[in-house]
Amino acid sequence: MNPRHLTCASLLALAFSLASCGGGGGIGGTGSPMGTLRVAITDAPSCGYDAVNVSIEKVRVHQSATATDSDAGWSEIVLSPPMRVDLLSLTNGFLADLGQTSLPAGKYTQLRLVLAPNGSMPPFANSVLPSGGSETALDTPSGQQSGLKLNADITVPADKVLDVVLDFDACKSVVKRGNSGQYNLKPVIAVIPVLFDAGLRIVGYVDPAIATRATAVSAQASGVPVKATPPDPTGKFVLYPVPVGTYDLVVTSPGHVTAVMTGVPVISTAYTYVNSATVPIAPAAAASAPGVVTGTLAPATATVRALQTFAGGPTVEVQWAPVDALTGAFQFTLPVEAPGKTAFAPNPMSLSFAPDATAAGKYRLEAASGVATQSLNIDVNALVPPVTFTFP
Repeated sequence: MNPRHLTCASLLALAFSLASCGGGGGIGGTGSPMGTLRVAITDAPSCGYDAVNVSIEKVRVHQSATATDSDAGWSEIVLSPPMRVDLLSLTNGFLADLGQTSLPAGKYTQLRLVLAPNGSMPPFANSVLPSGGSETALDTPSGQQSGLKLNADITVPADKVLDVVLDFDACKSVVKRGNSGQYNLKPVIAVIPVLFDAGLRIVGYVDPAIATRATAVSAQASGVPVKATPPDPTGKFVLYPVPVGTYDLVVTSPGHVTAVMTGVPVISTAYTYVNSATVPIAPAAAASAPGVVTGTLAPATATVRALQTFAGGPTVEVQWAPVDALTGAFQFTLPVEAPGKTAFAPNPMSLSFAPDATAAGKYRLEAASGVATQSLNIDVNALVPPVTFTFP
């Protein structure tokens, strides 16, 4: 089954020149059993942008993680003309089809997303529209040449179709370059195989009063977001695709405390509904101004996030901070009040998030550079001096 919510005919009224919205060169004549790889793209919430546009020319896959651009053995989906899509339109379970290709069955460990080059004038092939600003080209040199290299671990079955979703996190992928007014694309893209269409979704509602792009709903495992989205204007949210497992559902919204629902199950055969529109998730309004934490990272390519731990668990990511590509500067705005927690229950008649006073205002900043990590415990109930993380 095709898991996409946007079909080839409806997707931005764009037509690809190759069959099934996209087509490409597989490796024919090998005598190996053949399968089909079908690819779509989706997005997570953004940070302060009204649009993030990318124009995709090709999707390339290879069985070797170390294969170079010129090596033999690549299979590819070619989009002609290149497909320009606003990633921020691909939330709440919506996917954009990129097409499909036949290729030898087996395991593939490298995927590359090749982007079209920018012209000299807007509309640019790849661009960002900051909230309240003007369209600015995204600097994507690697994406315009050999492609954005992604680690993959997918197996294409013989005589069957494997659906793969590229989960493009625009928030973490667009990096500001100081006061230059320019932006880099530092792609954070997860490659998610989709073997079933009947489930792999978390569906629910937040209070319509917080149904804005600034509100984020995420499914997390051990403090790592697996899928995130803003709600739609009615408060409804759909997290898809989410691998089979059990997750913590985390809701954050400016001016409100963090709300966490534990033990949310995801199965392959049915949707998981965490609540209804008549019983929305409504995080308590914050009575105090948030705590502001500033700092710097060295090198500026490092990342930093803020985690919060409840008494008895879990630990969840509350915020991920954009890092300036030139200065390494970052800033968090974190709730001071106690976060609330409740346990998942099917068809709840009411929802009550019990505040955890032991966690109020207490966070752990976690910085990462490559495989190295550093952390610092902070308490925003008091002034936090500027934080510095330095990696060798």
